[in-house]
Amino acid sequence: MRSNHNLPLFRNATIAAYFALLIAGITQAQDRPPAGHVNIEFSRVYIFVDKVGAVGHQHAIEGRLSNGNLFPSGKCHGDLTFDMQSFEADTVRAQTYIGLEGTTDEATRKKVNENMLGSEILNVKKFSTAKFERVSIHPRQTLSKRQLPEYLLAGDFTLHEKTLPIEILCDLEVKDGWNHLRGAFKIRQSNYGIKRFSKMFGTIGVTDELMIYGDLWIVPE
Repeated sequence: MRSNHNLPLFRNATIAAYFALLIAGITQAQDRPPAGHVNIEFSRVYIFVDKVGAVGHQHAIEGRLSNGNLFPSGKCHGDLTFDMQSFEADTVRAQTYIGLEGTTDEATRKKVNENMLGSEILNVKKFSTAKFERVSIHPRQTLSKRQLPEYLLAGDFTLHEKTLPIEILCDLEVKDGWNHLRGAFKIRQSNYGIKRFSKMFGTIGVTDELMIYGDLWIVPE
């Protein structure tokens, strides 16, 4: 007959392992970001900057958020804070996302970034953040080109301490346990007191209008 003298030890080890897993689960739940939290590690903002005339270059800008919360259920208002000092011109990721062909050499990228982030344009030392606040989300009875449910975001966009209302048409996909929200909107730099880049008497430069894309990963509610 098999001896059972090891069963109490096995039972104690099993109970100990169970409580260890339970504690680990509680800790993970406590560490898990709350519903509506925007994952700032994976979320991005991309900007398409068109050129003026035949001379010059189009640019694709990549930026990150420093904080954000959005609620597709519409249960409360959300907000997004953009880290303007993180904005970087002509990254491979930005060019791929927007669809610009080719690559930009590092010397050119460095010069573009100096111009963009400097005091003449974004002036990120003085204006380190931009904000999209009091954001309400309204579901629409339509599907996007990607055949995903569409939502309309409405709120106040603040750039260079100038606040204007904006609306953004987005679509939402549940993917890998996250809400993946994507949309785009246009602004004019001049409406926010920003002087567009221009030189050679205006023959080289960029347009006043910018197309801004949001690609956000959000904790489901």
